[in-house]
Amino acid sequence: MTAGSKPLLAITIGDPAGVGPEVVVSALGKRRARAVCRPLVVGDGRILHRAADALGRRFSARIVETAREAERHPQGICLLDIRNAEPSVVGIGRVSAAAGRAAAEYITQAAGLARAGDVAAVVTAPINKEALRLAAVPHPGHTEMLASLCGVREVAMMLVHDEMRVSHVTTHVALREACGLVTRSRVLSVIRLTDDALKRMGVTRRRIAVAGLNPHAGESGLFGDEEEREVAPAVADARGEGIDAAGPLPPDTVFARHRAGEFDAVVAMTHDQGHIAVKTLGVAPRRGGGLRSAGVNVTLGLPIIRTSVDHGTAFDIAGKGVADANSMVAAMRLAAQMAQTPRD
Repeated sequence: MTAGSKPLLAITIGDPAGVGPEVVVSALGKRRARAVCRPLVVGDGRILHRAADALGRRFSARIVETAREAERHPQGICLLDIRNAEPSVVGIGRVSAAAGRAAAEYITQAAGLARAGDVAAVVTAPINKEALRLAAVPHPGHTEMLASLCGVREVAMMLVHDEMRVSHVTTHVALREACGLVTRSRVLSVIRLTDDALKRMGVTRRRIAVAGLNPHAGESGLFGDEEEREVAPAVADARGEGIDAAGPLPPDTVFARHRAGEFDAVVAMTHDQGHIAVKTLGVAPRRGGGLRSAGVNVTLGLPIIRTSVDHGTAFDIAGKGVADANSMVAAMRLAAQMAQTPRD
């Protein structure tokens, strides 16, 4: 693959007080990340140099004014330097409105580049929900913000770790509320989004398992009737559209069946149902403390490609130079793969 054929990715640094800048700097130092893309970092150069100091390494990037200028420099790292996070104001490991505003601006800038076709995909480092709230940002996180910026309503979260892919019908709501959000229309929407995401990942057969909401997928109505009222009809609708979907299947075994190769993705009903399965597989202790993760968060339903790390801002270890960059590397690699997969 020649340098010119590699996709240009807009990589946001996330909350400047968290580990995002460190994982970006660390990931860009790894050959397996740079080998598949041309990185255009969207962030504050002062914060990136602070992160590099914490890591004990040097960060070097060509500062550009536009993505098109970055296109003229296919070698090395380019930086869209948005000087909006004064280091003396945005302290390491501290929640602040200033950090929330800065993080939101990086997302807005990157999404605009992707919508204009100036970059092939957006890869995001973690942001902090409390910081966004303090900054009066009207969205609780990346997914909602990107949906608004892109003018779409139906979006979903998919977690990816190696060959394991799990999308979610509900995410950041109370469990009691989530049960009421498992509707025929929403389940069908997520099945469709999952099928499309698999296409963009180059999966040809696309076998989708749909988990039940209740134990044993309701056991024919003994443990709840959501499967019979909402989930099963949605699966039937999807199959009528030519999608290879199966379910509702018992949640306690469907992920093992996916890992065994019977399915290419699982549609989970709730946040923890899906996240626990993926993170049990994809998160492991690091030598010397902390956790090592290589999972990727993909937003489905956007007109742009967006991948992200599967961890948070980790303020407790920010600035210590110990944050693991494997999830960021995986997010960059998956974004590059999706950008280069032909669409029907």
